[in-house]
Amino acid sequence: MSQQRLDEETPLLRPVQQKKARTPLPWRQFSIILFLQLAEPLTSQVISPFAPQLIRDIGITNGDETSVGYYVGLMYSIFFASQALTVLHWSRISDHIGRKPVILTGLFGLSISMYCFGLSKTFAGLILSRALNGALNGNVGVIKSMMVDITDSTNLAQAYAYMPIAWSTGGTIGPLIGGLLSPPLERFPNVFKHSQFLKTYPYFLACAVPATFSALAWVVTFFFLRETVPTRVTLGHFLRGKYHKNTTPSPVTVTGSAEFLSTEDAAQRANADDSKPLPLRLLLIPRVIIAAGNYAALSLLDIAFRDVQPLFFATPVELGGLGLDPPQIGNILAIYGVMNGLFQIFFFADLHDRFGSKIIYSAAMAAGIPMIITLPILNAVARVQGLSLMVWAIVSLQLVLSMILNLGYSCVFIYIAAASPNQASFGTTSGIAQLGVSIVRAIGPASATSAFSLSIKNPHHAWVIYYYMIALVCIGIFASLFLPRQSWKSQR
Repeated sequence: MSQQRLDEETPLLRPVQQKKARTPLPWRQFSIILFLQLAEPLTSQVISPFAPQLIRDIGITNGDETSVGYYVGLMYSIFFASQALTVLHWSRISDHIGRKPVILTGLFGLSISMYCFGLSKTFAGLILSRALNGALNGNVGVIKSMMVDITDSTNLAQAYAYMPIAWSTGGTIGPLIGGLLSPPLERFPNVFKHSQFLKTYPYFLACAVPATFSALAWVVTFFFLRETVPTRVTLGHFLRGKYHKNTTPSPVTVTGSAEFLSTEDAAQRANADDSKPLPLRLLLIPRVIIAAGNYAALSLLDIAFRDVQPLFFATPVELGGLGLDPPQIGNILAIYGVMNGLFQIFFFADLHDRFGSKIIYSAAMAAGIPMIITLPILNAVARVQGLSLMVWAIVSLQLVLSMILNLGYSCVFIYIAAASPNQASFGTTSGIAQLGVSIVRAIGPASATSAFSLSIKNPHHAWVIYYYMIALVCIGIFASLFLPRQSWKSQR
C-alpha cells in the first residue's frame, strides 16, 4: 500500500464535495416532446369508458355479461402484441436515421388507426384497427430516447418528473372525451339528433378527437421538432446495410458497476465510440436486462390493474363490481390523471434527490398490494351501503395508492437511461425495454380481464383476479431486488 506524503500545507480534512447544480432544461424542445407524448395516452385512454359498452353493442358476447371482460382484454392486448413485433425495430432505426422520421410515422399510424377504430362495426374491425395502431407506433421508446438526448445526469430526474404531465393530461382528457362523446346522440340529443352518420357509428366522434390531435402533432413535429441524433444515415443506406460496413463499432460491452464487468470489458470500454450505435448483441447485458425486466414487471401489474379497474367499475354490484356508468368512470379516471400529474411534477424530483431510485421504486411496487385489496372491499361496502360516502372515500384511497405505484415509472426510466452502454445506443436500449413491456402488456390485459370474467362467473372463484394481481406485485418486488441502490452511470 503506497504512503501518502504529508506536509504543513496538506489539509487534515478533505473538502466537502459540493452537489453538482442542475442543468436547465431546454424548454422549447422539451415542451414539444411533452406535447407529442399526449397523442398516445389520448388514443389509448379514450376508449376506456366505453369499451365494455362497445363490446356489448357489437353483439360478440350474445348477451353474456360475464364474457365482456374477456373481449375487452383481447382488444387491448392486440395493440401490445403488434407493438411487440415492431417496437425494437423502430427504436433501432431511430438510432441510425434519426428520431424525427420515426415519430412522424408513429403519429400517422395513431391518427389513421383511430379513425378506423371509430368506423369499425365488427370485432374483427376493432382488432385490425388496434393492430395497425400498435404496429406503426414506435414512438414510446423513441420519445424517451429523445428526452435522454436533450438532458444530462443532473436534470434527467427533473425531466422524468415532468413526463407524467403528458400521460396524466392524456389520461385525464381521454376518458373525459370517451365518456362525454359516446354515444353523442344520447349525450347531446339536441345537437346530433339529425346525424344519421353518428347514429350508425356512435363511437366515431370520441375516436376522431384523438385521431385529429395526432394529425396536429404530426404537423408540429414536421415543422418545429429538431433532430437529436447527431450522426445519421439515409433510410436507403440503413436498409442496404452499407452503414454497418463503414461504421462497425468496437467490441465494447458496457460501463457501470464492477459486479457486471470483467477486467477485459473494463479495458475495452475506454475505447468505446460514443457516436456509433452498438450492435444488438452487445446491448443484451445484465444491467440492460435487469432494467428492462423491472420495467416489464411494473408495466404488467399496471396494465392489469388499469384494465380491470374500469371493468370493475362498470360491472353490476351483484356480480362483484360497482355498477357505474361511462361518464362516472370517465370522471374517476380523469380525476386520477390530474392528481397523478400534479403529484409527480411537484414531488418526484425532490423525493428522488432525497431517497434515490431504489427506495422509491420498491415503495411503489409495495403500494400495489393495498391498491388491489381496495377492489373487493369496495364491492363489499357497496353491497351493504350502496354508493355511499364510504365507497367514494375508498375509491379516493385507491387513486392515491395508484399515484404511488406510478412513481415507479420515473425511477425505472432513469435506470434504463443509465443502463445504455453509450449515448448513440439509447434508442435501441429503450427499444429492448419497450419490447419486453409490449410483450407483457399483450399478455396482461387478456389474462387479467379473463381472470376477472372467471371471478364474476363463478362465486367459488370470486378472488381469482385478486390473487392473480397480488402475484404480479410479488413478481415486481422480486425483480426490484436486482436493482442497485445507485443507478449505473452511462457515458453521457
